[in-house]
Amino acid sequence: MITILIALWPLFLLIVAGYAMRKCGFPGEQFWPGAERLNYFILFPALLLSSLSTAPLRDPALPRLLAAVALTVAVCGAGLLIARKIRNWPAARFGVLLQGILRFNTYLGLAAIGGLYGKPGLLFASVIIALLVPMVNVLSVLALSADRHTTPGALLFSLARNPLIVSCLAGVLLNLAGIELRWGADRLLALLANTSLPLGLLSVGAALRLDELRGQSGALIINSLTRLLIVPAVAWGCARLLALSAVETAALVLFFALPTAPTSYVLTRQLGGDSHLMAGVITLQPLLSAATLVLVMTFLA
Repeated sequence: MITILIALWPLFLLIVAGYAMRKCGFPGEQFWPGAERLNYFILFPALLLSSLSTAPLRDPALPRLLAAVALTVAVCGAGLLIARKIRNWPAARFGVLLQGILRFNTYLGLAAIGGLYGKPGLLFASVIIALLVPMVNVLSVLALSADRHTTPGALLFSLARNPLIVSCLAGVLLNLAGIELRWGADRLLALLANTSLPLGLLSVGAALRLDELRGQSGALIINSLTRLLIVPAVAWGCARLLALSAVETAALVLFFALPTAPTSYVLTRQLGGDSHLMAGVITLQPLLSAATLVLVMTFLA
């Protein structure tokens, strides 16, 4: 447990630092939107491209890992659909709750898996991201648009504009084609990638809005605890069912134990979802995850 705490506390200290910096007005309110855009469109895609271009995509065990990812999403998605049928949630609410359950904070995930398992963990994590990012984006758009017609062309256009999906696809293509990054390109991507995670964690902290926790406390708590404790248990069960290795299991469970992505708020606003509820989920889950991640990783250890 000491090893896990040593690996995780710097990450949450950066999140707290980001919150404190924004509250103190340093380096200025205009800094954070630009920092998020820089990370989302340049720095983080560079990290994914760099990792996936060298990931073990021809590893014979990899299909089992991807199958475990898909099975976990399928089980959780089916549970959400059943809950929607019983509770009769409108799309504006259902889309928020689905994002709270299935989307994940990639910055925190890669930083945690890198601190705990090093480069082997990062490689498996990159492969998981390559499958999860397009899956959860498609499901999020469909859930928020469930009460109105969405054309396949509009959905594809939305995915094609996502820099994370584009960088994942580019990294996989480079890897499968056997193209190596040379003449300093690998070093450039490494420099950009090394900047991404600390800036991303500071931005997560800056995005916390404690005033958004007022109202709908029951929905916030149930959604958050389901995401942070029950969904990782489902992922662990899928990993055991498909006989994944210890590092693969840890990477899988960790990504399904992460708080939801802050970018969920933007998508919710764009598609007319319940943005107040989404802001509450985005704020509460990182706060609770400081304790739940330690519990989950201690269980795995």
